[in-house]
Amino acid sequence: MRVTFLGTGTSHGIPMIGCDCPVCRSDNPRNKRLRPSVYVENGDQCLLIDATPDFRTQALRANIRRVDAVLMTHTHADHMLGLDDLRVFCRRAGGKMPIYGSSHSIETIRRMFPYACLEKPEWPGMPSFDLHTVQAYQSFEISPTPIRALPLAHGRMTVFGFLLARDVAYITDCKTVPPDVVEAIRDVPILVLDALRDREHPTHLTIEEARGVAEQVGAKLTLFTHLCHEVEHEAVENRLPPHVRVAYDGMQLEVIHDDVRLLA
Repeated sequence: MRVTFLGTGTSHGIPMIGCDCPVCRSDNPRNKRLRPSVYVENGDQCLLIDATPDFRTQALRANIRRVDAVLMTHTHADHMLGLDDLRVFCRRAGGKMPIYGSSHSIETIRRMFPYACLEKPEWPGMPSFDLHTVQAYQSFEISPTPIRALPLAHGRMTVFGFLLARDVAYITDCKTVPPDVVEAIRDVPILVLDALRDREHPTHLTIEEARGVAEQVGAKLTLFTHLCHEVEHEAVENRLPPHVRVAYDGMQLEVIHDDVRLLA
């Protein structure tokens, strides 16, 4: 299984509009972060987790030629407003794009993209979605990949993390990771985890809180994502243990028989 980080930033992206802070002005490419999303390849299958407002840029930059299905963590703007750009993949596949998410996510997609949720698009070139409601803790399969939906608290909202084939756990936009979720992902090879900043935040894990979760899970490699402009890549990574790193846009890893390899 191969994982490519399309974006590792917050809803603002980095650099943030109108900001002159050191991270936003940084020349280090690892401090430049689009909105959060990953692309997962399992053999010939290609899955997208979230479709951000930057998806077109991300897809061009990563040379994405195929998307077989989309997993939605939740439908805040920074995770869903790129869904319209899936139209090219619908056309290439000659059918509807399967999208999996909670009942709230599916209802929101129907409301925000009604033209893509018709039995047949009204005009050529429009996207077409095949919507699938997933329940908390449900195990399902997008063949050949087994997936489990993991519920997490994000303020008053319940969002989903996803465990893919016992190889990768993707957990973002949460303040805590409950014990049953920790148990479900224990010793996973790759854990991708929300870690907004050092300062306390009401709906996101801080870096120190994320470190605590990483230690509980015991993944071979934990990668922090959804990072704001208070996080300077090198400064934070230098204080983390070897099995915990700060993810960056374009980072690519591969899991083969529990062995994790950094490709880019």
